[in-house]
Amino acid sequence: MIILQANKLERSFAGELLFDNINLQIDERDRIALVGKNGAGKSTLLKILVGEEEPSAGEINRKRDLSLSYLAQDSRFESSKTIYEEMLAVFRDLRKQEKQLRKMEEQMGSLAGSELDKLMSQYDQLSEDFRQAGGFSYEADIRAILNGFKFDETMWDMKISELSGGQNTRLALAKMLLERPQLLVLDEPTNHLDIETIAWLENYLTNYKGALLIVSHDRYFLDKVATVTLDLTKHSLDRYVGNYSNFVSQKEQKLLTAVKNYEKQQKEIAALEDFVNRNLVRASTTKRAQSRRKQLEKMDRLDKPGGRDKSANMTFKADKVSGNVVLKLEDAAIGYEGQILSAPINLDLRKLGAVAIVGPNGIGKTTLIKSIVGQLPFIKGSQHLGANVELGYYDQSQSHLTPTNSVLDELWNDFKLTPEVEIRNRLGAFLFSGDDVKKSVAMLSGGERARLLLAKLSMENNNFLILDEPTNHLDIDSKEVLEQALIDFDGTLLFVSHDRYFINRVATQVLEISETGSKLYLGDYDYYLEKKAEQEALQEEERQEQSQEEAPSNDYQLQKANQKEQRKLLRRLENLESQIEQIETELAEVSQLMTTTNNADQLMTYQAQIDDLTKQQENLMEEWEEVSERVE
Repeated sequence: MIILQANKLERSFAGELLFDNINLQIDERDRIALVGKNGAGKSTLLKILVGEEEPSAGEINRKRDLSLSYLAQDSRFESSKTIYEEMLAVFRDLRKQEKQLRKMEEQMGSLAGSELDKLMSQYDQLSEDFRQAGGFSYEADIRAILNGFKFDETMWDMKISELSGGQNTRLALAKMLLERPQLLVLDEPTNHLDIETIAWLENYLTNYKGALLIVSHDRYFLDKVATVTLDLTKHSLDRYVGNYSNFVSQKEQKLLTAVKNYEKQQKEIAALEDFVNRNLVRASTTKRAQSRRKQLEKMDRLDKPGGRDKSANMTFKADKVSGNVVLKLEDAAIGYEGQILSAPINLDLRKLGAVAIVGPNGIGKTTLIKSIVGQLPFIKGSQHLGANVELGYYDQSQSHLTPTNSVLDELWNDFKLTPEVEIRNRLGAFLFSGDDVKKSVAMLSGGERARLLLAKLSMENNNFLILDEPTNHLDIDSKEVLEQALIDFDGTLLFVSHDRYFINRVATQVLEISETGSKLYLGDYDYYLEKKAEQEALQEEERQEQSQEEAPSNDYQLQKANQKEQRKLLRRLENLESQIEQIETELAEVSQLMTTTNNADQLMTYQAQIDDLTKQQENLMEEWEEVSERVE
């Protein structure tokens, strides 16, 4: 069923066209990834679809009563409630139903007959509605979602006003998942999430019962979640069936086919034009030439395929060759003012290695990087840099850029002896050309600042690069170029990243840090996941084996206790059967006596005895059934 449809959407700003001719259909179980280069208008299109902005032209039709939730990149909500109170508010109607059910249960004790029957019927219907709406599981759902987003129980009483910006955005997404709208529209949902939480979110969204429309630069995430990919360009929204990786290969094939068709048509046009030019003036061939000319006029000419948009041309190279040992950490402890975040950390990084540092948010990945580059001291342990190691550092906070500098001056001030033409060429390789180099750093977007900082780093020609979240703010094309540049780099890499696709492409080893220290995995991110799963399975087997080893003594004690209980139950069963048999004998005797008298008082006495014996018999029979079940 179609839940949202857009026709001929167009959006312009100050007379400048952002996009037009946009057609879109969303069905009730779609998982759609919206992709396109930076500046194509993806976030703007989302805002138009959810009704936060109006299109310059076109129309949007939504299913009646469509429930929709939208997470913007900077989504925040103001609330005076605590985290748990805000989540409970999602189930306001359910909780009202729950109170009504409790009230009806109380009323049942004071009613009888038809009134009780009527109330019971209403109760059954309301109880079933309550069950189908998730009334018996909403508290468990709240716990699962909050824990999934790293809001453990110790945080549930925190005021929302006390949360950081990233925490607030995470909570906004958590609340939307609890609301379970028919359409969930997410703009960069993996921002502010660590790898573990992103993996949890992937699994949750894969099983989500509604429709999804997602913008993300996280290719690994899109591969896991999306089944349809929409490619936004200036004049179209092209639909591809499949995840992001399928889209890339399909688009490449589509482009190759378009180029072939264009070239084939150009040859046909050239041949027809040549025939017309040679034969139009000749009397014997002029009719055929005129026919070819009409054919040319009627031809639907293909536009020349535009090919790929201009991409950066990043390169990193080392002026010197380092020694074989690049970095050694021995029993290092990281943290602040005596508070240890992780210890002990050990690493023996050799020349040409590429190590990715992973771990949950707050464990100290950036702290480790800053300690290695000398911005923070290690609390314990030792660090040793090898011979001829020249270290270059990419800081995710981009604090090494001067806001008042122009783009050109930012590089030239640090490399004064380099000719201006070389500076401009390097900036051009990182997509700063023409008047772009005159922009002040303060005016640059996050992605532009990232490219500028990478351009500076590329000019230092160091042989050991330490990178803290280098893909933050970069669009997918720039990420792919950076990946290839680092793969081709003739030096050593140590980096922190939440981009699992990036880690898979670049890393040769993964260093996981935790509260109890570090563990090195000799492979990429997928290898790391595989080995972690194997270790967890092995630990589970060991736990089961240990419990089996402990079982015999426990089983013996349990067996003895069970045998004792069984003997006790059997004795009680025999006693009950004896009592029941005795009562049956007494009932038969009293019934016989009733047939031998016509005295009213005597009959009433006998009947009272029968009623009393019958009640005793019923009680004994109930106990007998219960004990029999326990014996079985």
